[in-house]
Amino acid sequence: MKRLRTTLLFCLGILGLPACADSAADPPLNVVVVLIDDMGWMDTGVYGSGFYETPNIDRLAAEGARFTQFYTASSVCSPTRASIMTGKHPARLDITNWIGGEQNGLLNQAVYLRQLPESETTFGEAFSDAGYRTGYIGKWHLGPDGHLPDSQGFQFSFAVNHAGQPASYFPPYARSTESPTDVPDLFGDPENSYLTDRLTDASLDFIEDNRERPFLLVLSHYAVHTPLQAPQEEVERYEEKAAELGPELEEHYEAEREAETKLRQDHPTYAAMIASTDRSIGRILDKLVELGLDEHTAVVFLSDNGGLSTLMRRSPNQATANVPLRAGKGWLYEGGIRAPLIVRWPGVISAGTVVSAPATSNDVFPTLLALAGLPARPQDHVDGVSLLGAIQEDAGEIHDALYWHFPHYHGSGNRPGGAVRIGDLKLIEWFEDDAVELYDLSVDLSERRDLSKERPEDTARLLSALRSWRREVDAKMPTGR
Repeated sequence: MKRLRTTLLFCLGILGLPACADSAADPPLNVVVVLIDDMGWMDTGVYGSGFYETPNIDRLAAEGARFTQFYTASSVCSPTRASIMTGKHPARLDITNWIGGEQNGLLNQAVYLRQLPESETTFGEAFSDAGYRTGYIGKWHLGPDGHLPDSQGFQFSFAVNHAGQPASYFPPYARSTESPTDVPDLFGDPENSYLTDRLTDASLDFIEDNRERPFLLVLSHYAVHTPLQAPQEEVERYEEKAAELGPELEEHYEAEREAETKLRQDHPTYAAMIASTDRSIGRILDKLVELGLDEHTAVVFLSDNGGLSTLMRRSPNQATANVPLRAGKGWLYEGGIRAPLIVRWPGVISAGTVVSAPATSNDVFPTLLALAGLPARPQDHVDGVSLLGAIQEDAGEIHDALYWHFPHYHGSGNRPGGAVRIGDLKLIEWFEDDAVELYDLSVDLSERRDLSKERPEDTARLLSALRSWRREVDAKMPTGR
């Protein structure tokens, strides 16, 4: 009965897909989600980087659909990951900070949950309910024991630690004393092993083991998050490439209030980490071809926030540059919340599709259901909608408005605030002093010209919408004023 319902959904075109001939004869669609940590919007060749080399990600985009205005629901990882898993906005979930973030300033940060409640339905549970074999490999960062992937619908999990980064990308992937950053399940690896490669190995094994039945795999790389570490021979190759750019100058940085933003992509180790991540994508695509699953597996590629370019002081950990976007991870400017999204399904999604409509990480859950032909669950993914219609038709608008809520301080120098985008207008509100900024992204992608004084009616309209939305979702606010 479930298979018949899936077939009818396809044939009736409810999902915005072309009418099918006889999909009942086909097995259910497999889905692979590759989630990268901290990869910026400009960190691949297809999105515009001239320094990083990403032939496999570029190939993925050439064979599928690339979103040019995809936003993460937060500028940091845990809230965005919660939104991806549930289709709910982080403010509605009360997971508004990276789990473990405890910084205060002029204000006391808002209260927030340190785990994804088991009462929330994830897309892992939705696929498991539909008879899929579900697997999760890598970074989770949505809670400790009792709140890990195996409690949220994933039947198989591997190398999932209790933190937001690994202790190391090299064996034993652990610190000298026990730490939440220690990566399990990889003990005994040879010295020349590398974490990104090992997670890919495990992913290929999962695909191989489940090739005869429908599967959902989430490969959640710890890369390209700090610590910045990569195989030395790869780093040396990019050191030579960086040297060709010339010496680093003061003009390659700019002030962002009390913080500083890197403006040039030239970090050899970070480039080597991206290269290894790109090879991971290539290995997965090749495995699907080898097993004859290529045309019956949708691959979704995305990041959880913008690239790490802005910190309180200049540091080797300033990994990348998001130019022309302003600032980076932790900030509500475009550099912190605009990220790559690529969706590939040969034979259904036209190769080389470019989707310009703004979308958000809340949309991932319903999009995955739609890809697999599973019924939508609007009672669960209340803030997300399927993106398949936009992929098929390049819809002008997917959402009436997009909202962000970050009532916290961050090591990047960001202060508590919120933001809203309606059409091409984007407003940022700062909670310390109620200051607002207004930008027209259609002509000012870099958010340089604040229009809040020039366009007071638009400013008031967007601010009213943002505050009304916060009341609607019961968003928690910082205290202390």
